[in-house]
Amino acid sequence: MSSFPLSRRTFLAGTGAGLTLAAGRFSPARAQAGSATLQLSWTPSVQFGGSYLALDRGYWSDEGLEVALSAGGPNVAVEPQVVSGNALIGVSAADYASAAVEQGARFKILGVGMQKNPFTIASLAGNPVREPADLVGKRIGMATANTPVLQALCTLNGVDINAIEIVPTQYDPAPLVGGQVDCLLSWLTDLPVAMTIRGVDNVTMLMADFGYTVHSQTYICTEDALADNRAAIVALLRGEIRGWQSYRQDPATAAALTMQMFPDAGLDLETQELQASEQDKLMYSPLTDESGFAWFTEETVAANVETLALLGRTVSPDLWDRSVLEEIYADGVPI
Repeated sequence: MSSFPLSRRTFLAGTGAGLTLAAGRFSPARAQAGSATLQLSWTPSVQFGGSYLALDRGYWSDEGLEVALSAGGPNVAVEPQVVSGNALIGVSAADYASAAVEQGARFKILGVGMQKNPFTIASLAGNPVREPADLVGKRIGMATANTPVLQALCTLNGVDINAIEIVPTQYDPAPLVGGQVDCLLSWLTDLPVAMTIRGVDNVTMLMADFGYTVHSQTYICTEDALADNRAAIVALLRGEIRGWQSYRQDPATAAALTMQMFPDAGLDLETQELQASEQDKLMYSPLTDESGFAWFTEETVAANVETLALLGRTVSPDLWDRSVLEEIYADGVPI
């Protein structure tokens, strides 16, 4: 899958293998017996705080389901785990899922965790990039494989990408802080948080605020699993939704729980708390306030299809399936 635009999944390649929280293959028999695996997309952090809360507070147990959380990382791609049956549901993204579908996978996106894509242009307060037009004449540090992402942003906002100097960099704030570049392409919850923790005054421009609408932290399953194991899928997502509702009420508790669950993961509480607060901006929206966590509409799907086309992905709106969310929310928000 090297043709995909780089996110942290590939940008951070070589940092080490993902930590497996629970082992074991998923099979239809296990789902019927009340157990399933949720494949996460990255290594342990408060990025998955809602899932940790669901496990810790017994929300899946309330549904009669035993859920194993399997961590991802630079050497663990989500989509193969779901296709192979190692996981019932995986946390992916619309660009990754659509690329896998083009290669023959039969996926459905069941819900959208991040209502806003986390891609951000980070800059220093003394030389800020606040809108796409500010990129003109600037040096941007990024992986060159992410050029389609920058090109899409430029196309959406009428900016000439040739007026921007792309400087290949590692996924680290040092080139920006040291003056080698004027801005960085990163996730909102990563490099900007690292700079803030170090006392570096920085400015972030969320690309989603300027038309870059690619659903991230999406919940995917195979079409066969949805047909054969729907009850387990509904139960897993219902507990997950409850976990993220608890996260919103108290992100700091999610950060503390993350530290408690992964004491040897090299995390620090201050960073996890700030990441939790910043992530709150991505996970919730007027749409989720009105319709519930992970909700999406025909309009948001259409916007995704348009942006994905700019990334070279041909995708049908049929990739998204809201029927599980509709079933979960039929009697109101689960609490």
